Amino acid sequence: MSDPTTFLFAVVVLSLVANTGISLYGVFTRPSLVKKFISLTIFSDTLNSFAIAIGFRRVVGPYPSAAVLSSVPEDPDELLAFAGSAVDPLPQALVLTAIVIGLAVYMFLAGLIMLYHRHYRTTRMV
Repeated sequence: MSDPTTFLFAVVVLSLVANTGISLYGVFTRPSLVKKFISLTIFSDTLNSFAIAIGFRRVVGPYPSAAVLSSVPEDPDELLAFAGSAVDPLPQALVLTAIVIGLAVYMFLAGLIMLYHRHYRTTRMV
């Protein structure tokens, strides 16, 4: 029997792929700007989840360790073992940056949608 975490990870990745397709469908086919905005938000969150999944590391033990050293190891083998079991912090930092920038972009788009609604009295694309 295979490892259950492999199955669950495959389910998560397939769910993210399906979520990407559904959100892109909403962005390109929905006539309402509000629905496009919601679909774009879901698409962005899905891509952030993909980035976090890329940084996940399978280890021999039950869980990967955090990418923080509490003390400097004396032995180089300990450092190699830590590097082999720690998750990659770069995708986490990039996702945190993407969330902050995304929030600013979403607020700008929400303002544009409100101005569009004030001018045309609808959020449907003309």
